[in-house]
Amino acid sequence: MESKLIDHLFRHHSGKMVSVLTRIFGLSHLEIIEDAIQDTFIKASITWRNQIPDNPKAWLTQAAKNRVLDIFRKLKTEKRHLPNFNLEKNTLAIDDFFLDTEIEDAQLRMIFTACHPSLDSRDQISFALKTVSGFSIKEIASALLTKEYTIKKRLSRARKTISKSHLQFQIPQGNELPIRLNRVMEVLYLIFNEGFHSNKKEKLIRKDLCGEAMRLCKLLLKNERTQTSESYALFALMCFHSARLETKTNAENEILDLKNQDRSQWYKPLIVLGNTIMHKAVNVTSFSCYHYEAAIAAEHLRAASFEDTNWEKILYWYQCLYKLQPMSIHLLNMAVVCLQKEDLSSAKNYLDKLNPQDFEQRIYLYYGTKADYYNAIDNKKNALFNIDLALETVNNSLEKEYLLKKKTAFQKNL
Repeated sequence: MESKLIDHLFRHHSGKMVSVLTRIFGLSHLEIIEDAIQDTFIKASITWRNQIPDNPKAWLTQAAKNRVLDIFRKLKTEKRHLPNFNLEKNTLAIDDFFLDTEIEDAQLRMIFTACHPSLDSRDQISFALKTVSGFSIKEIASALLTKEYTIKKRLSRARKTISKSHLQFQIPQGNELPIRLNRVMEVLYLIFNEGFHSNKKEKLIRKDLCGEAMRLCKLLLKNERTQTSESYALFALMCFHSARLETKTNAENEILDLKNQDRSQWYKPLIVLGNTIMHKAVNVTSFSCYHYEAAIAAEHLRAASFEDTNWEKILYWYQCLYKLQPMSIHLLNMAVVCLQKEDLSSAKNYLDKLNPQDFEQRIYLYYGTKADYYNAIDNKKNALFNIDLALETVNNSLEKEYLLKKKTAFQKNL
């Protein structure tokens, strides 16, 4: 019982503690800080065997505060390591650093640190998941389909870059803020997307990644400087997608596409929240890619049934999105929409513009869509050829089962 509780608390609170201690002692002591937090949770795992405290969070917070003082006494022996608490305009007492608002501020600073342009883009997500979100190296490797050794290298490289570049633990200001905020949102989007449509072999959805991306995005919305129309749109998009999470698979763990999902089971409070947030997001003259993606997701949620879907509107939003962000996946989605509209010539035009290699790990989506196109024009031979290519390139076992069922349906209509 206590081990599960400690694992839960470590996931949800270690990142907060690391951020607060980093704010106090500085990024140069990040490794010492992470070790101190690890020690705190090890101490909890031993102390709580006999009795779990009435308020575990308060116990951990107090233990972390004590570790702050331990670290301070240790570093005080070397004047050059002594943190300068007067750097802040208004010096805060140790206890004040652990107030909810100060924890949020510290975590926001850590997010911007994790997404700093000095860090390699591959290292940013790993570092954010480890330092801000409390994911273990094993969990990060699993989420990103990477070896643990590679994640360790990325984390080490990120820490060295932070130390060598003398990065400041702060929220950027002035002209630098919008540029840096864009990268933060990109990282949060990627984390959410990996959760919503996981590349992991046995799992289609990683709710922990979706939830963490939403939690971090909410931090952006709580700060006036990072509370932009784009961050509102990104959070609305996450709400809309999360409302459908429980219906993406059935009780047998089989994939359900939009056509077969039980719309009555879509989580209404998240849809309402997404709509409320979206109203704040559209109070601008120009829209971001997050605005258009949220508009597409909202259109699907608005339809009472799959047959009621406004495909014309969705195609328009995809066209707007492609104009802003000319990516192959948007052209592919336009082809999918045209197939739903039974506009087969337009679907072919979009497919002809695509290079399958552009899709990398998602190449099976390209072949699956081509299979649907050939099936729609009654070319069963090419439909089966492309569905076989999709089956050869898909990694996720649930998606493989979904494609196998589609192949069986094609064969029945031969």
